[in-house]
Amino acid sequence: MKTNNTDFLVTKGYRLFQEFCAACKRDKYIGICFGSPGVGKTLSARHYSMWDDIEQIDPFFESSKYTPELAGQKTVFYTPPVSNTPKRIDDGLNDTLFKLQAVVYYGRESSENETDHDGSCELVIVDEADRLTLHSLEHLRDRYDQEGFGLIVIGMPGIEKKISRYPQFYSRVGFSHAYKPLSEEEMEFVLKHHWEKLGLSLSLDDFTDREAMASVVRVTSGNFRLVNRLFSQIQRIMEVNTLSSISKEVVEAARQCLVVGVN
Repeated sequence: MKTNNTDFLVTKGYRLFQEFCAACKRDKYIGICFGSPGVGKTLSARHYSMWDDIEQIDPFFESSKYTPELAGQKTVFYTPPVSNTPKRIDDGLNDTLFKLQAVVYYGRESSENETDHDGSCELVIVDEADRLTLHSLEHLRDRYDQEGFGLIVIGMPGIEKKISRYPQFYSRVGFSHAYKPLSEEEMEFVLKHHWEKLGLSLSLDDFTDREAMASVVRVTSGNFRLVNRLFSQIQRIMEVNTLSSISKEVVEAARQCLVVGVN
């Protein structure tokens, strides 16, 4: 899932994830991150690694996209294919690490500040880790042992129990992080942003706004992805009907356009 860094909202949940990544990178441990679909795991990992920017770069060609900011990056983001083997994991990870080295090399050349960063990777974040077979997981552990980077595997709730059945891998786990849905305070922060994107101002003193906000919270249960999908429909409904405010009725109409799973 690709993200748009310009629209990324730094929530308390992201700050906790950021601290988790920093600890795994610093102490060279394996970390397990798990959470329900849509709470923001992938979004946060891509933002932390600046992967939306790095992924677009062709490492075989110099580009204006190489920036000094990217030159300081020491984290890679990797998503294994649905059908995976140790060989495919190896090839995919090598391509990802090579791209980081190119980004650092060319970005360093475009910077006026000297840096001793040689492009080595300090943290590998593996998304959709539920896909990994036992052999792929063992191969990933072997590369972790050999190359000395920190490692984070991201998956659904229950992945920590699956990994606990593999003693050689699980014995190296130093941190575990549960990515939770948005809290009430975070929802208020996120909804204020969505109101502003539509050219509106969210006022908790306005009954219509408060009622609409409560309806969004009830429909989404703090699921970040669902909030974004819901507001895409809200925007469409407002444009079609030339509405100038978000009401509970607008939220309910938008909700009917979505397929919402059972929480």
